[in-house]
Amino acid sequence: MKKLIVFVLCLTFSFGILAESAFAASSLETKVNSLIGTDYVYGGTTTKGFDCSGFTMYVFNQFGIDLNHSSRAQSEDGTAVSKKNLRAGDLVFFDTDGAVTSGGISHVGIYLGDGVFVHASTNKGVIKNKLSEDYYAKRYVTARRILSDDQYEKIATE
Repeated sequence: MKKLIVFVLCLTFSFGILAESAFAASSLETKVNSLIGTDYVYGGTTTKGFDCSGFTMYVFNQFGIDLNHSSRAQSEDGTAVSKKNLRAGDLVFFDTDGAVTSGGISHVGIYLGDGVFVHASTNKGVIKNKLSEDYYAKRYVTARRILSDDQYEKIATE
């Protein structure tokens, strides 16, 4: 009976370790999760408040990657990637105001995987949303891959 109890305890412990490692967050996810709820501040680039491009600029800077402080300028960085080939760390761009001066780009977020992206919303601050939500699906414009394959492996995978 003692052997059975020890076996069950060891099995439970082992399963717990495997489950934890299976759900470990990437460095990117850990960083953005720590910023969820940060207020929106127009022109903001710090944890006191972000605008959308200030948020993406801040997050990538934490990994030694420089981005411009403009969603339009960021939409010209890296390489184009199709929506069906998105991977964690890609920037996703939206036309949320229809402004001709923005070239159709007025909002940016960071794709996290499984259809989810994180961004600085004017109404709710830093939040996660799904690309499939009606509002974002209608306004999606393009995506850009900023991370090299090596950077992706170090930053955006578990």
